Amino acid sequence: MKKFAVIGNPIKHSLSPIIHQNFAKQFKIKLEYQKILATDDNFKKIVTDFFKNGGVGLNITVPFKFIAFNLCDILSDRANMAGSVNTLYLDKNNKICGDNTDGAGLVNDLEQNLNYKIKNKKILIYGAGGATAGIIYPILQNLPKNIDITNRTIKKAYDMAERFNKFGNIQAISIDKLNNNCYDLIINATSTGLSGETLPLTSGIIHNTTLCYDLAYSKKPTNFMLWADKNGANKTTDGKGMLKEQAAISFYIWHHKKPI
Repeated sequence: MKKFAVIGNPIKHSLSPIIHQNFAKQFKIKLEYQKILATDDNFKKIVTDFFKNGGVGLNITVPFKFIAFNLCDILSDRANMAGSVNTLYLDKNNKICGDNTDGAGLVNDLEQNLNYKIKNKKILIYGAGGATAGIIYPILQNLPKNIDITNRTIKKAYDMAERFNKFGNIQAISIDKLNNNCYDLIINATSTGLSGETLPLTSGIIHNTTLCYDLAYSKKPTNFMLWADKNGANKTTDGKGMLKEQAAISFYIWHHKKPI
């Protein structure tokens, strides 16, 4: 039986084993998919031991996507763009290959599941960390009108915009300068939606056709989703759809079969 796993910290909450087992049933594939709790100190050993012992593929979640990136011998273009990986596998020469399916998963959820076309949309991303880096390039490939990045620490937003501005119309904007800039799509790429912190965003950025998308997910609506609903967003959603879609791409990388 082929072995797969997801590595993270925390990891208990992960839905990845359920998702991949459901995908496998579509093709009558028998596989083992486990959750592995790791630390910064033992992450590299866990990965190398997993593949030495016949493991086929790994998903990587927070906080190890950057460490995993540096372990790879071969990186996909989108992994290089993101500067992080969430999917690992070995090639025929036993080289560790890394990919990042997060951004493509988000785009697939938006365009296919939510029937939301990115082209010509005004987009705001709140957050300038690894989650943002993982989604910007795939979004830009779908030709939005522009992307604004805002962040509590504005320098991080400027650095992120500078990193990607050769690929499309993207800029940093400070939170206090948002005022009444209206956006078609607002993406929360921070943990604020789950932490219960007060959002520093002004309600004026939402209009009655705005989609508000939280990359995080939980059993209940996130703080960000509640804020968006209260302020008149047309639709709010969390990251469960993105989670399933990025997993589907990982599944295809490993099995060469497209689940639904």
